[in-house]
Amino acid sequence: MKNTWLRFAAAAAIAGGMLLAAQEVSSQPAQAAVQRQQRQHDGGARIARYLNLTPAQEARARTEFQTVRQSAQPVREQLKQVREAMFQAVQANDAAGIDRLSAQEANLKGHISAMRNEAFARIYSTLTPEQRAKADQIPVHIRQMRQRRMESHQNPNNG
Repeated sequence: MKNTWLRFAAAAAIAGGMLLAAQEVSSQPAQAAVQRQQRQHDGGARIARYLNLTPAQEARARTEFQTVRQSAQPVREQLKQVREAMFQAVQANDAAGIDRLSAQEANLKGHISAMRNEAFARIYSTLTPEQRAKADQIPVHIRQMRQRRMESHQNPNNG
């Protein structure tokens, strides 16, 4: 009798633990999306401060990126459908489908990239020479930050 109750209690504890773990995992993507949005917003504000944008320049940049985000939404939806189809093609081991969908995915990603870069170009054209000089240094700074982050992940005992 003791053994039966012990097994029942153990099974209940394991099931409860699995339920809690599943809830934790399911909430992580939503939290990650919120954190990503917050970082993007903070990053835009940080860059605006770094470049010393005027309120008019900052408003224009915000408008440009909001316009790009809205116009890219249908493309992102197509990209989502292509990724779902890609998952099915991979499961079916459909090499021709994978090739076709990969090309389609690359085309859609290229389209989104072009939209973003055109917005960057429009914003860049409004910058003063001093702001442009600072803006030109941002990619170098980002690469350095990524390199430091990669090094700290490779050597966790250094931090």
